[in-house]
Amino acid sequence: MNPKLSIILPVYNEQDNIGPLIEELEVVLLAMNKPFEVIVVDDGSTDKSRQILETLAKKKKYLKAILFRKNYGQTAAFDAGFSCALGQIIITMDSDRQNDPNDIPKMVKMIDDGYDFVAGWRLNRKDGFFLRTFPSRIANAIIRKVTKTSIHDLGCSLKAYRRELSNELRLYGEMHRFIGWIFRNSSYCSYHRSRFKQRDCTFEDNVLGTHTELCAI
Repeated sequence: MNPKLSIILPVYNEQDNIGPLIEELEVVLLAMNKPFEVIVVDDGSTDKSRQILETLAKKKKYLKAILFRKNYGQTAAFDAGFSCALGQIIITMDSDRQNDPNDIPKMVKMIDDGYDFVAGWRLNRKDGFFLRTFPSRIANAIIRKVTKTSIHDLGCSLKAYRRELSNELRLYGEMHRFIGWIFRNSSYCSYHRSRFKQRDCTFEDNVLGTHTELCAI
């Protein structure tokens, strides 16, 4: 039986995060009581991410590991994940644990309610302001102005797709940044978590956004 959900995680040098993230995902997905698979695409990591993934894939039947020989970039990683996904609903998210797996059930519900595409919006970002948050805001503002899209955060990897839409994607270059423009349907507000380097982190502020913005096609 094919899975209901496919989770796609691009990984590049996330040896401290990938194990804990898989455990978090497993708890959330099992509680949803829907068949699922997790597809992790290692984008040529130079740390121990690859070895960790190989070990996890042997232990967890739901986990598929795709291992690139070298770094091809996030767009190529997403494209490989989409090509292998079997789920009716596809979820993409970052592997650095800034995207909270607890957002997944609400995004899936929106797809079940009739939406084809749901895009995350990183509120209260925990990144460094000048190195990440400010450049991201400028880039989003420029892309929104040029493309006339109403989606706020085009760089957020946390997205949900109905399979019929994801099958239409042919990604190359840096196209992962424009997926939100291609599919202008729905924007779900999710709170942003800090970057984690430790395995024993506790989370006290993982509150889901209460505001949901829906933009009909």
